[in-house]
Amino acid sequence: MKFLRDIFLLAVSAAILSFACPHLLTAQNVDAAALLNPSKDSWPSYHGDYSGKRHSPLTQITPKNVGNLSLAWAFQTDQNASIKASPLLVDGILYFTVPDNLWAVDARSGHQIWHYTYQPNKGDHIGQRGVAIYKDWVFFMGPDAHMVSLNAKDGTVRWNIAVADVNKGYWTTMAPLIVGNHVIVGVGGDMDNLPGFIKAIDPETGALQWEWDATPPAGTPNTTTGGMTWIPGTYDPDLNLIYWGTGNPTPVLNGKPRPGDNLYTCSIVALNPDTGKLAWAFQVSPHDTHDWDAVEIPVLVDGTFDGKPRKMLIQASRNGYFFVLDRTNGKNLLTTTFGPVNWTTGVDKEGRPIPNPEKEPAPDGRLIAPDEGGMTNYRSPSFDPKTGLFIVDAHPSYSIYFAKPADGDYGWAGADYGLWGKGVLEAIDYQTGKIRWSHELGPGGAGAGVLTTDSGVTFTGDAHGNVLALDTKDGKTLWHAGSGAAMQSSPITYELDGRQYVLTGNGGVLFAWTLPEGMVSGGKSASAK
Repeated sequence: MKFLRDIFLLAVSAAILSFACPHLLTAQNVDAAALLNPSKDSWPSYHGDYSGKRHSPLTQITPKNVGNLSLAWAFQTDQNASIKASPLLVDGILYFTVPDNLWAVDARSGHQIWHYTYQPNKGDHIGQRGVAIYKDWVFFMGPDAHMVSLNAKDGTVRWNIAVADVNKGYWTTMAPLIVGNHVIVGVGGDMDNLPGFIKAIDPETGALQWEWDATPPAGTPNTTTGGMTWIPGTYDPDLNLIYWGTGNPTPVLNGKPRPGDNLYTCSIVALNPDTGKLAWAFQVSPHDTHDWDAVEIPVLVDGTFDGKPRKMLIQASRNGYFFVLDRTNGKNLLTTTFGPVNWTTGVDKEGRPIPNPEKEPAPDGRLIAPDEGGMTNYRSPSFDPKTGLFIVDAHPSYSIYFAKPADGDYGWAGADYGLWGKGVLEAIDYQTGKIRWSHELGPGGAGAGVLTTDSGVTFTGDAHGNVLALDTKDGKTLWHAGSGAAMQSSPITYELDGRQYVLTGNGGVLFAWTLPEGMVSGGKSASAK
């Protein structure tokens, strides 16, 4: 009760401050340099930087003093929807979303600066994962597949354009990715047998610059639809390539009307951001019949593999496999599982899993691992360069898949019934695929993303609504705090005025955690140094 009372008092204080001290924002002016090399007082894009590692160089919060973390402020959205967004931070201002809503909030105090409410619409409101910012403009995706450009200073709308047709069944939940003068965005909509694609939009005018299609046009004989692109990708400025995961083919659980591998569904693709031209593709799940999107974050890592320096791409995929690729050409370096997997007969010479036809959904049911939610999902993993650990929210699970002929060839054509599953945080050695340590997160899975820092602290959440700080080297709990609701977003961290903050979204509340004033690395006060 005391914790809830403290949240209420903080919210009241923030509201008073917001009324008494209205903000006049200066221009944000986020340029290419700010996105390429984010400063410690910023988090200017969905992943924090282009690599997708979600690893921060900040070291003020350490394994020794993290137990002293306390609540700096809490912002209540007053929405029924949970926060799934990864907030952005630019010039001391946080920007974050839930469906149909976007807020600008002071990162020091947590009080509201402006609030934008999107027009009533018939899009799918299953979640909203954040925004992008470029120059003085914030780019927000409405659930109805519209992109809105807003003034970062006051939330006024500059333009609103349709990226896809909501009347056909498309929707959007993602944060766009800014590369150069391109606002790059994907779509959702796999329940309606639609083609998936990625588009680049001009940030000034909203005009289409290019479109890359994951599948042939709808109606093309003997091919599939699908390949939705609903999580933002990553970018290598040296190679000038963006990397993106694509979703499952459709019809979702029935492979009969779509023979073959179904390119480029359930794939990791590398595209030129200036033209949309495909450089290479690696298919994670050929001919998927279990609804396992491969949109999980393609994390970019530079390091040694098999004794050679490599530019790598790492993905822990929903289908239960862990992949390491050479991101210059898409060649496979490592394929292994990171939990129970029984739907394949092995791995081919290119490192792709080989589907077992006996494990496709059937009228009498098939026992499958993992379940339809997958071994992991959209929540971001983290890569710690110091330890070489890829840390991911995993979901070991089993289910029974049924085919339903009554649905027809182009209906959903089946169902998945979960039998068992649990949440566990896994630390995977990227050079071997071996799990170095695991940390139980509770029954059914947790759903939180992961953040690591240079000081050796890992932040995430568990299935019971706790915010967790773990020791990166061994996964031991260093600190936890009950929030009242499970975290369904990925934590971020930043430093303002010499203080490091960790930000988590739990339920409809955004929490900012920090050390007590005067506390520094090692748990000593400034006066004791």
